[in-house]
Amino acid sequence: MKKQTLATVLTLAGAGAAAAAFARSRVSGRLEEVARFNHQVTGVAATADGRLFVNFPRWTDDAPISVAELLPNGRLRPYPDAKWNAWRNEKATELPVAEHFVCVQSIVPDGHGHLWVLDPGAPGNERILEGAPKLVRVELATDRVTKVIPMPGDVALQGTYLNDIRFSPDGRTGYITDSGARGAIIVVDLETGEAFRALDGHPSTQPEGDVVVKIDGKPLRRPDGRQPFFAADGIAISNDGGTLYWQALTGRTLYAIDTELLRPDVPAAKCAAGMRKVAETHVADGLWMSRSGTLYITSPGDSSVTKLVGDGVEMVLTDRRLRWPDTFSEGPDGTIYVTASRIQDTNWFKSTAPASLPTRLYAFRPDA
Repeated sequence: MKKQTLATVLTLAGAGAAAAAFARSRVSGRLEEVARFNHQVTGVAATADGRLFVNFPRWTDDAPISVAELLPNGRLRPYPDAKWNAWRNEKATELPVAEHFVCVQSIVPDGHGHLWVLDPGAPGNERILEGAPKLVRVELATDRVTKVIPMPGDVALQGTYLNDIRFSPDGRTGYITDSGARGAIIVVDLETGEAFRALDGHPSTQPEGDVVVKIDGKPLRRPDGRQPFFAADGIAISNDGGTLYWQALTGRTLYAIDTELLRPDVPAAKCAAGMRKVAETHVADGLWMSRSGTLYITSPGDSSVTKLVGDGVEMVLTDRRLRWPDTFSEGPDGTIYVTASRIQDTNWFKSTAPASLPTRLYAFRPDA
């Protein structure tokens, strides 16, 4: 398969001559459109060989594709194949949830030739379908599923929402945020498939009660007046694998812990004692540790991207097109990709909004 360059993707995905010019430039802090979608996008994955993937969770509509490769001609190819993407809400009782993508939240390459698909198995971000929560490993060289790790009921509790994952440098361990009703960091042995909940219910993985999610300065509310409460959401890992970072979406505090404490033989009290506050940030969704060692943070409240500087944050870029910047990924040339999932525009918060929400993928080049 012909590998896509950023310039090719930007041009053929409809971003036009200006975006193609961006792809050839080294302009810092400039946001450019990469692709547009007819459904709500959350995850993006840029792989070492220059391929781009995106995913569409079944939150407010029955998306026809869960995971797709963005091809050089701008089309979406169901990935790894049509069968894994065949499940639909309307066919919920017809197709086995363990063998199909149900409600994919994120897709992340492990740096060892695989793309991992994280499926919370909870359409509408509601009740988990029994047997649906899972991790699926796809071998990029062959485009074949080579492993499925089901999340058992004592790990993916009812009310759990598997949000995002990061990997140890050796590719043997995965760290998942649970942004659901009982926040936690879920640690998975990717070889044996065994998993456990760390910092389960700990204050660092919970929403902060005094934080109000605001968009453009106004509190975000459901039609019945409820505000969103999301637990541990964004997650990042240091390049040496020694430190894990996370933050509750309904929160303003970035936390970290040494990964050596995230082992099943470490007592819960010792693990909790090792947690530390890193910085006061803002309401945040996605985190990304770049290869250069910069921690990027999305800021849905003001359509921005910030970065960690000392014990605070510094603005990287702000753009009104970034309607809820959601998830990051980094291309082989250092380009940072970010999805805009438009959560504030869904019918969760706007009763007149359409079920199918058009969304976009953007990219920018960070400071040298």
